[in-house]
Order: sequence, then structure tokens, then C-alpha cells
Amino acid sequence: MVLKRAKALQEDLIRWRREIHQHPELGFQEFKTAELVAETLRSLGLRVRTNVGKTGVIGYLGEGQPVVALRADMDALPIQEANDAPYASQVPGVMHACGHDAHTAILLGVATLLRQEELPGQVRFLFQPAEEVSDEEGKSGASRMIEDGAMEGVDAILALHVDSSQPVGSIEIDGVYISAGVDTFYATVLGKGGHGAYPHRGVDTIFILGQVINAIYGIVSRRIDPVKPAVISIGSVHGGQADNVIPDRVEISGTIRSTDEKVRRKLFDELERAVGVARALGGDFELRIEEGYPVSLNDPQVASLIRRVAIDLLGEDCLHSPEPGMGAEDFGLLANLVSGAMFGLGTKIEGGQREAHSPTFDIDERALPIGAAILAEAARRYLVGEG
Repeated sequence: MVLKRAKALQEDLIRWRREIHQHPELGFQEFKTAELVAETLRSLGLRVRTNVGKTGVIGYLGEGQPVVALRADMDALPIQEANDAPYASQVPGVMHACGHDAHTAILLGVATLLRQEELPGQVRFLFQPAEEVSDEEGKSGASRMIEDGAMEGVDAILALHVDSSQPVGSIEIDGVYISAGVDTFYATVLGKGGHGAYPHRGVDTIFILGQVINAIYGIVSRRIDPVKPAVISIGSVHGGQADNVIPDRVEISGTIRSTDEKVRRKLFDELERAVGVARALGGDFELRIEEGYPVSLNDPQVASLIRRVAIDLLGEDCLHSPEPGMGAEDFGLLANLVSGAMFGLGTKIEGGQREAHSPTFDIDERALPIGAAILAEAARRYLVGEG
């Protein structure tokens, strides 16, 4: 049974995960991680391609069609780890606070399991850089790997993401929705600076900004259909240097989240209208919207395959529907090209929850073989036509 074989890899899975956790690397800087991955894949007899999408790695197992791709992201976050664990990050200000170390270790485990199988077609292991960030051209690791041919000839793609809010043995998968689309905006309110004692002689950008912020936060509640999910949040405000000087410009930036393309486009239009309040008050504005990750959707048939595998390995009680949310990730760039699905893997530590993107994030490593077994068996069934 694949789960029993995966549990026999527990020590290797933990060793890989902890090695990566101790030496985290930010997006497009995953040099040591990529080296570990490439060396491990070669030791398993896989063909390996490196420097894909800058720092990504692809492992190839088998030949011909069909081709099923399995994806793991490798990058860490700019967070100082607060855990007092023997495997805590050794890199100041950088840690694996989102579980990508576990994703990478799990996919190495899948390669170990599947190399023992005689399979029709090919399994392609995509070890992706930079899911958390974009480069100077606004492209994430998935975009860069696509440009380097990682998805050529692929028929389906599978992935998982750890969930520190759910117990070990819990699998979360939705028949359609994975994550929201995300875009970023940068706006500048322009006015005429001057002395704080004589505001009437200028055009006060701070005053104007207050009205602009109100207009922005009114978009979702008053301009978007209330049954359609949408979020606009301002994350940064920069303006002024002295307490008695009115600045001539104030800059803000924020995030836009949506799950529907029509809503997404309306948010863009309404955001320009809201920032345009600056002109009505005598100022001016500049607005730039940087389009990011699309909505990630599960293919119903591939999601159904994963559900059947999970039930067969863990029983009916393992399945749960994920709580809807507006988090985003770039798996949608891959899954929008072919049939794809992602599931959540319960990794909650007993006695407490370690929130993702927090300095205390951690996982229960007993979940590692479960993730490896489900991905391996789902890939096998897809190739032999049991999907």
C-alpha cells in the first residue's frame, strides 16, 4: 500500500524538510534548495533540468504521453523565526513560514515512491521558485517556469498546500475554487505643498487622501454586487517629512482580491474613480495597477480523483471542504493551462495552531508521508487511466 511505503520514508521526509527549513532562501534565490533537490532527484535516477524559471528544477520520470505534472514551491519569506526548535532557520530575517519546505520534501518523497512504479507516460516534478514574490518585471516563479517550457506537453497538474489550522489526517479540497485572484495598486495623490500654518495657500494632499481612502473603502460595499467576493485593502501610506509642512504628494499602495473576472475589471474601474476624487478637490492623481495572479480553480475531474484517493487511503472522514477565503497564489497560472487541482493537507500541531506567515509557524511532520502518498497515488491513477 502506498501509504505504508510513504510512512517508511518518514525519516527521509523529515530530514529533507528540516534541511530546507534551516537554510531558507527567498524567491529567485533558492540556490541551495535547488541544489539539494537536483542532487536528490539524480540519485533516484531521474533526468533533471536546472535553472528553470531562474532557480527552478524539473525532474522527469518516464517517457511519452500522458504527462502529469506535480508542483512544489521552494521559496521562504522575509520573517525572523521565533521558534526554539533544533531545526529553526539559521538565516537571520528569513524563514519558511508558509510550508514550502514541506511541499518540497513531500515532492521528493513522491519521486522516491513513483520511481519504483512501471508507469505509462511521464511524471514531471516541478520545483518552483518564487511563489511569494515577483521579479522586476512583475512575474512570479510559475510565470518564469512556463516561459522556460515547464508545462509543454503536460496534460494535468497536481499540487498540495499545508494547512496548519487542520489536524493531521485531514484533507481539504473544493470541487472548483482554490484561491482568489490578486492584483496590486500604486496611487499618488498630488497637490501643492506649503506651510502647515497656511493650508489655504496650497492644495493639502493629506486632507485629499482622507477622502480618497473613504472612497476606496466604499467600493466593495457600494459598487460591487454583495454576493460576489471582493476585497481592496490599503497596505502602505507614505507622505510628508515634517510636522509643519504640507507635502505636495502622498503615495499609497494596496491589494485587490476577487474571484470573478468581471468583478476584477470593475474593481479596477472603480479604483480609478475613487482616486479621481483628488481632482474634484483641486489636486491630481497617478494610478498604476499591476495585474498579478489569476483566480485558481480546480478541474472537477482531477479534484474528484484526489478525493477518491484520499478516501481510499484515509477513509471517508478525512475529507473536508476548505473555508472560503481571499488568499492567493500563483498555482492558477499553471492550472489555467491544463486540467489541475490543489488540495489542503492538515498539518496542525497538537495543542495549538501556528499561523502561516507568522514567526511561530510550524507543522506536524507526521503529515509529510500522507501528502506524499496522496500525490503519488493520484499521479499513478491518472497515468493508468483510473482518473
